[in-house]
Amino acid sequence: TDVLAATREARDAGLKIADVYTPYAVHGLDEAMGLAPSRLSLACLLLGLSAVVLATWFQFWSTAVNWPINVGGRPWNSLPAFVPIIFELMVLFGGVGTVVVFLLTCRLRPGKPARLLHPAATNDRFVLVIEESGASDARLVPDLLARHGVSEVDRQEIDVEEGR
Repeated sequence: TDVLAATREARDAGLKIADVYTPYAVHGLDEAMGLAPSRLSLACLLLGLSAVVLATWFQFWSTAVNWPINVGGRPWNSLPAFVPIIFELMVLFGGVGTVVVFLLTCRLRPGKPARLLHPAATNDRFVLVIEESGASDARLVPDLLARHGVSEVDRQEIDVEEGR
């Protein structure tokens, strides 16, 4: 089966693709599904910048305002001394924050029941989930998928909002 070509053809035919499950990453599948680019990189950038501002402010406040101590004649607000902490907090906020944003966006949480559409979907099968909107879709889908060597077409009723 060529899941990429089947996905492109289904989308070109006007079918609404809910999701595609593959045992490994398929390059170009997000474009074939018509997904918008991810905004996780923007979230990572904003979290990293907020860490830079917060770390700089806190270090300046704690060393020059709240508890100024003269150590070896150095100035209280020495920016080069702040750089390692700023960098580490930027990486920490960016990394951990991006994972948290990803989990919240995907509505993943501990204890969420898994929804397995096909027993072999995580082993060696590709699953293309198409939302059926009418009787014409019910006739069109098996013919469209048969052209791409699909071995099995299964109709299931699933609650899309519950599964997200």
